[in-house]
Amino acid sequence: MITLIYGGSGSGKSAFAEDYVLNTHIINRFYLATMMSSDEESKNRIQRHRKLRDGKGFVTLEHGTDIVNAITEIESISTGEFSTYSNDESIVLLECMSNLVANEMFADGRMCSAGECADKILTDIKKLNECVTRLVVVTNNIFEDGKSYDEGTKEYMRSLGKINLKLREMAHETYEVVVGIGIKI
Repeated sequence: MITLIYGGSGSGKSAFAEDYVLNTHIINRFYLATMMSSDEESKNRIQRHRKLRDGKGFVTLEHGTDIVNAITEIESISTGEFSTYSNDESIVLLECMSNLVANEMFADGRMCSAGECADKILTDIKKLNECVTRLVVVTNNIFEDGKSYDEGTKEYMRSLGKINLKLREMAHETYEVVVGIGIKI
């Protein structure tokens, strides 16, 4: 089951998503972080996010690309011989789609097309969704400023837009977050 949570920058969507996960009965909680550390600012953001999650019962998995690789870790932790979990239900909070799209689209110094990027990510999302009880995906609304962009940015926006639309179709629930308030759509 997929829950989609979206909003603008600084809307409170990440905090809303964490609270959403914490308010479920599922104790196997995974935080699938997609931000890659490329400069001092991103390193500081990653550290800040780790501190905010500290003590909330999340197992953090970091995959800036190829999120499908998290499946093995999730299955190993949830059902492994050293597991402290009492059941095999699991919930994954994927934070966030905009980072994942940028990482996949511009991986290895190349730029793949919007369609190629979207298709790969959506295939990975479907596989991930099949192995967990619930998947919560956080994504950004970056489409309302009306500015003009270079072709690479437009291609990125096309890919994120395609993914967001498809995720909305796949989702059992969708929330738009505005000033920290989640509005179920």
